[in-house]
Amino acid sequence: MNTLISFIVVFGLLVFIHEWGHLYFAKRAGILCREFAIGFGPKLFSFKRNETVYTIRMLPLGGFVRMAGEDPEMIDIKPGYEIGLVFNGRHEVSQIIINNKSKHPEAKVVQVEKVDLEHELFVQAYDDDELVRYKVNEKAVLVQDEQPTQIAPWNRQFGSKSVGQRALAIFAGPMMNFVLAFVLLAALALMQGIPVDRAEVGEIMEGGAAEEAGLVEGDQVTSIENTPVDTWEEMTTIIQQNPNESITFTVVRNGQTESIAVTPNERVGQMGDAEGFIGVTQPREFSVIGSLTFGVTQTYLFMTMIFEVLGLLVTGQFSLDYVAGPVGIYNYTGEAAALGIFVLMQWAAALSVNLGIINLLPIPAMDGGRLVFIGLEGLRGKPIDPQKEGMVHLVGFALLFLLVIFVTWNDINRLFM
Repeated sequence: MNTLISFIVVFGLLVFIHEWGHLYFAKRAGILCREFAIGFGPKLFSFKRNETVYTIRMLPLGGFVRMAGEDPEMIDIKPGYEIGLVFNGRHEVSQIIINNKSKHPEAKVVQVEKVDLEHELFVQAYDDDELVRYKVNEKAVLVQDEQPTQIAPWNRQFGSKSVGQRALAIFAGPMMNFVLAFVLLAALALMQGIPVDRAEVGEIMEGGAAEEAGLVEGDQVTSIENTPVDTWEEMTTIIQQNPNESITFTVVRNGQTESIAVTPNERVGQMGDAEGFIGVTQPREFSVIGSLTFGVTQTYLFMTMIFEVLGLLVTGQFSLDYVAGPVGIYNYTGEAAALGIFVLMQWAAALSVNLGIINLLPIPAMDGGRLVFIGLEGLRGKPIDPQKEGMVHLVGFALLFLLVIFVTWNDINRLFM
């Protein structure tokens, strides 16, 4: 249960902040955002605020912001149709009733001759054989099957905005993932302290070799086995090289120099060989400026690590078999949660950076793929054919879906290995 709750909180936060970035900058550009969704598939919950419907959907595989103009706009009202018109106080059309007109006795029923709901905003129709031109309010709604849909004049559509505005609205999603990672890591440093590279004993782990030998937090290690040490890395390197062997620490405690014999315990190192450890954490300091710096440097470190793995994937030195999908991320999130809130925060930050980078890759259907098309439009001076671009993104989405199925299958297989 803890794993499920942790996964929902972490994944929901990452997707929410990503899609919120798209939503905020799209609205800043004046784009009508029809829906802000977390997840895909059938709606589980929804509410409307201002012009946007906020929804939570069944499949927790991402989210989206549906901007006006990205999909075919509105219902096609052809000449000869009978529609109902509802007017506001300024005698502008505020509702266009497509069907079920009997349920709207307040509507004036007219026969359409011409409609423009994008540029000039009017309905030209016959009323008692007289051709009348009605002005349409820019926030009017079309009502079909009792479902209202706000019209999107051209100046409210995604395609009407400048290349820069559209690029920012798309880039903002991954950008907010990097911002989230920075905030989580800076908050972590404020709460937990910032690791400092000093040869000093940090927090003592209960039952470890350091506790048994009598080391205490704050001891400054000047040498080990008469080898001078100044940094945490120098100190831990000597410890790792001497599993199950007694080594003498020279420490300064309360201004006094003491010699303490410590026998490091043994564990399996990252390379699979035996290494020593004594059960102490790296010393930490508490600083606001230092915490902000830590947030930046750690976010950058996560980015470089992810790019290194991507490079290994491209060169074939790293197999897709080891890439985690939704099931793998679910399990790793549970493991991180079991180790405490600080580890979970660090894991969430790493996932957020990963989400931001993956979305910026020039892959069709991803934010990076859409930015490529916007960039090409900027270079060419005219947009790519929307149908061709849509087909590329459709194929890309299908391939991504197949990739998700593949890595999920690998995740499930690893559970039973």
